[in-house]
Formats: sequence, structure tokens, C-alpha cells
Amino acid sequence: MGKSLVIVESDAKSKTINRFLGKEYVVRASVGHIKNLPKNRIGVDVENGFEPEYITIRGRGKILKDLKSLAASSDTVFIATDPDREGEAIALHLFEEIQKSNAKIKRVSFNEITEKAVRDAIVQAHEIDLPRVEAQKARRVMDRLVGYEVSPFLWKTIYRGLSAGRVQSVALRLICEREDEITAFTAREYWTVEADLETGSKEIFRSRLVKINQKECDIPDEKSVKGHVAALKTLGYQVSDKTSKTVERKPYPPYTTSTFQQDASRRLNMTTKQIMALAQQLYEGVDLPEGRVGLITYMRTDSTRLSQSAVEEARQYIGDNYGLEYVPQKPNFYKNKKSAQDAHEAIRPTSLKRSPKEVASFLNKNQLRLYELIWIRFLASQMTPAKMEQVTVEVTAGNYLFRTTGTTVKFRGFMQLYAVEAENDENAKIPQKIKKGDAVELKKLDPEQHFTKPPARYNESSLVKELDNLGIGRPSTYALIISTLLDRNYVERESRSLLPTDLGKTVKGVVVNQFPEIFNVGFTAQMETELDDIETGEKDRVRVLNDFYIPFQKSVHHAMEKKEEIKESLQEETNEKCPKCGKDLVVKWGRNGKFIACTGYPDCRHTQPLEEPEPVNEICAECGSPMILKTGRFGRFLACSRYPECKSTKAFSIGVKCPQPDCKGSLVEKRSRRGKIFYGCSEYPNCKFASWYKPVAQTCEKCNHPYMELRQSQKKGTYMKCPNCKAEISEESND
Repeated sequence: MGKSLVIVESDAKSKTINRFLGKEYVVRASVGHIKNLPKNRIGVDVENGFEPEYITIRGRGKILKDLKSLAASSDTVFIATDPDREGEAIALHLFEEIQKSNAKIKRVSFNEITEKAVRDAIVQAHEIDLPRVEAQKARRVMDRLVGYEVSPFLWKTIYRGLSAGRVQSVALRLICEREDEITAFTAREYWTVEADLETGSKEIFRSRLVKINQKECDIPDEKSVKGHVAALKTLGYQVSDKTSKTVERKPYPPYTTSTFQQDASRRLNMTTKQIMALAQQLYEGVDLPEGRVGLITYMRTDSTRLSQSAVEEARQYIGDNYGLEYVPQKPNFYKNKKSAQDAHEAIRPTSLKRSPKEVASFLNKNQLRLYELIWIRFLASQMTPAKMEQVTVEVTAGNYLFRTTGTTVKFRGFMQLYAVEAENDENAKIPQKIKKGDAVELKKLDPEQHFTKPPARYNESSLVKELDNLGIGRPSTYALIISTLLDRNYVERESRSLLPTDLGKTVKGVVVNQFPEIFNVGFTAQMETELDDIETGEKDRVRVLNDFYIPFQKSVHHAMEKKEEIKESLQEETNEKCPKCGKDLVVKWGRNGKFIACTGYPDCRHTQPLEEPEPVNEICAECGSPMILKTGRFGRFLACSRYPECKSTKAFSIGVKCPQPDCKGSLVEKRSRRGKIFYGCSEYPNCKFASWYKPVAQTCEKCNHPYMELRQSQKKGTYMKCPNCKAEISEESND
């Protein structure tokens, strides 16, 4: 019997699997997709059943040639690409290319890269799942049709080079509409009143006013609160009720892709792109003393299901390491959402024998943090609930009702392992001997002014949660959705929040106004359901695409007819005249942002920056003329005021010397490829110092570090932080 060929997607995975299968198998990687739609044309035959025109990706020709050669000399070919729609599509493309070299081709799927899972998959080899391929094909075609027909419309109305994605545009819409809510929000004043009360045994506890005249407390202004405080000072106080109950807090289910991205983003402060890249590494395999092995199961899943063997292993581990009281009588079972596909298990460690402590020295810092999070969440999901005693005391004073609630953890259960953020909330202390009917004495009243707050901006975690709740996109695409919006400069990060840029708001306004039936939450969620129905064989791909494309094409045609009108509506009047021809000047969009242009174009090509260049106290080294501060696509820079006669430019220095030893450069303001401002050395590439935070020429008082960093957060406002010792000082104290 000859050797068999196993084809996987990545070199990292091939190394891991090669160790498991031994000399009887040759394992090679396709390096992802081998075919794709062409870049320079739409590549979809709309008239012939929406058939995609796949071509070999540049650079994959040699890989295919090698795979065909190996297949010809192999006994059997096993295609072991990822167990999802994309993996199934790659499998079919490989099958189509290789079948002439070797017709004995089988598909293998596994949820984890361990020796048992891989060997079992080889034994249970099956045919390619064609309905799954059809679902992937439908998504790819639909996204191509939207991109290739809406993007040219954006070129003609805003500027060339923009693009619109079917799902990304809806995510952008959510971010923009949240920003609109924040802008339109009007804060409302309200007051709370808390009281310090003393029992007969001289114990003091704090209680909050919750009802006035049997109605929920609503104190709108200072005048009202003063009246209530004056009345409360004259009244007697008595405990009108005391209740005690035991409440259970159940453990969280094991991670799906969505909950994994949310939790890791929130707890570890990572981007979704980082999270999925690290998870891919843990899945594909890490070098351990026993050899290369995958540490986690497949990380693209929306199922909370766990295999029986994994549950049994978890229950045994919990009993051995935490005690039998932490093992529930029956295994915990979690229901999937109605829309969830149950093809894969939840994300979990492949073996509890490889604890985070055991593998720590073989992982980098972020890999370990992520692995530990998956490990803990999986184990905690199979532990007993936490039990808390909740005591509530109500105190009556005339027509006023105060309430205090205290919670005591009686049994930590799963919280022994998995920290619950709400557990850290301040908890009221209630005197143990207090009982109904006791008189208490008022010691202090604390009225406090508050203002209602606008809804919070989305961060990556909350946006993923919203997309998942609305059924928009697949969990495996969330990281790509967010990174695409950032790459296109439609959205930018501020601290951890996602804010729409002016360009993002403009694109959103155009596509939503012109294609309201396409770029909306309901339609996008419905399309995800229909793609799932194609995968299960309930719906036909061509019919789904036809139902989508006919009304979509009409919308595109209608929008194109109004393109000049739409383009003019995006221009802003300046009330200025062109210095060359006297016609009106307007604000337009260009590749580098907004600029001022003459309405006489193309006869008059006069343009000027939107903002007047700022004069600076610096002279041009080439001609001696004054320099001015300008803004370009790579940030602010100094330019000679005699441009275009003199084209001398210079980086914009922030007045701080480069902190690197023996470097004579200064720090200058720059702009990244994504448009984010950062600060780097003027001697680059000889010196590669860079900082996302603005350095300030102020020595740290604690460690004498030569500079501080200017930072900003919602809680702290503007403050400075030492990058060396992490000491912080507020801007006010600095003043």
C-alpha cells in the first residue's frame, strides 16, 4: 500500500497533523483558498444561474502543480480543510483540480487537532458537503454583486476608490446611528437621597430612598430635593420589612465564537482581529515536549454543545481539584440559539491534562492569556451554581420608603474559578440583628445630583454582541467586519470606542438613503437565515440569489440616474469666490478628505485646503521663506509658503527629543496607514521609536523618566501617564 496525501490549509496545521499520522501519509498545505473571483471584473454570470467565475489565485499555481504531482503518486487523497463553509469550498476547488491526477479523493473533518481526532476523521472520511458549498457560493456571489455595483456608485457620488460591503455597511450604519443618538441626547437632571441610619445597638447602615407616596422616586431638581430633605429630617424611622432569600447564580455556557470575542475583548483588552489570530494559532498547534498539538477546538462555532467525553473529563477534573461539592449531580446542558448551527462543539481545551500552568512556558503572553480564558470558561460551565443569601431591609419614614439590599456568598460554586465582574460591586452591609419593627435613628442625609447619560458608543465587544443578537453576519466574520471598517477609514478607535469618521458618516448616509431595502438590519439578518437554509438543503441557491438581485439591480439603476444630484447634495457652500475665475467655491470630497474646489471644474481646476494653513515660527531651509503647517494624507507637516515655486517640506515636530539613547532626533507627528495619529522619531528608519500616545516634555516626578504621555479616558478625562513607572497625574494638577 502506497502513501496517502493529506491536504490542509496552513503550514502550521500540516506540521501538527504530520506528526500524528506518521510515515504512511504526506501532509501538505494549500495555503488557504486556491481560487477566487477575478479582481478586475465582476466574475459572476448573472444570466447563467449566478455561476461564479473562479480563477487560480496568483502564486497558487506552483502549489497546485505540486499537489497534483503528489496526488498522482498517492494511494488516496484526503482533503482536511477547515470544517466550515470556506473550508468546504476550498475542498471542492481542490477536488476539481486534483481528480484528473487521482480520482480517489475523500473529505475529512475534525473539530480539534489531536491525534485521536485526526485518526478518527481519516477512518470516517466522507464526501464533500455540496449544500454547504452552495451556501458559501451564494454568500460570495451576493457580496460580489453588492460590492461591484454599489462601489462604482460611491465613486461617482463621493470619490473613486471607495467600497461598500453588504454586511460591513450595516455594521457601519449601527455605529453611525449610535453616534446620532449620542449627539441628539439631552441630559436630564435627577437627584438621589441616601441616609445613614443607626440601630439600637449603635450599628450604622446606609439606605437609599426608593419611593415617595408609594411611587418610584423621581426628584427632578435641587428645589425639590431640598423640600424632601427638610421633610425627612422631621420624621421618625422604622424598619417596615426585612426579607431573606437564597438565590442561585448559574454558570455561563462554554464559549461560542461570538461570546469568546466579546469576553476576550472586554477582559483582555484585545481587538477581535488579534483574538481570532491567536485562537487560530492555539487551534493549529503549539510545540510541546510531547510534540506539536492543537490546544483548543475549532474556534468558529455558534454552538454551546460539548462532547460527552469532554464533559466527563471536566467533571472528573473538577472533583479531583475542587471537591465533589463543585460537581453538579447531572452535567450542565446549554441550549443553542434557534439560529445556531450545531456542526461544531463549543470552544474548549482539547485536553485538561494540558493546563495553562503546564503549557505556560511554551506560549507567548497573549496566547497564554487567551488559552487560560478558554480553559476557565469551559471548566466553570460544568460546575455547580453559586449560592447567595440576599437580605433586603425596608425603612419607612412617613410617606417615604428607603431600601437596603445586601448579598452574602454562601457557596461560590463556579465563581471559585470564573470571576464574575458584578461580584466586585459595592455591597451594602446590613446589621445582623436588625428586625422588622425596629426603630432606627437618622444620622445623616446625602442628596446627590445626577444627570442621565447618553447610550455608550460601541466598542468591539459590544458591537459583536449587537451583531450576534440581531443575526447579522456570522460569528466567524465579525473580526473581519470590524477590521474592514477601520482599514477603509470609515471608523476609528478612540480609547476602546468605535467612532464613525466624517467619511464613514457620508458613506452610510449615501448607501442607506439610496438602498434602504438592502443595507438594513432586517434584510441582512433574513439573508443570513436564507444562507443557512441553503446549507441545510431547504432552499435553492439560484432562487435565493434571484429574489435578492432583481430588486437590488432596480435600486442600483435608480440610484445611478440620480448620481449627479446626490453628488451635488454632498457639496457644502462656502460663500467664497474662486480667486482665478470668480465662480463659487464649494467643499468636496477627495481621496485625502474634504477640500475646497471651484464649481467651474473642469474649465477651472482651482483647489485649496479646507483649513487655512497655519503659520509657524520656522524658516524654509532652501529659500528662506516662512514655513506653514499643512495637513496631508499622512498627517500634519511643514511646507514652504512659496509652494509650488519651492517644494520644501519638513515633518511636524511636537517639541520633544527622542528618548532613545544616543539618538539626536526629535519626535514628529505622523499618521498610520489607517489614518490614526502616532508619534515617531524624525531619524526613522535609523531610529524606530514610536508611540500611539502624545509624548509631553515633562519629567516624571516618581522615576525621573524624561517624558510623560498624554492620555484620555471617559472616567479620568485628560491626564498624563509615565510609560516607565505608570504613575498618573491629572491635567488639573499639572496646571
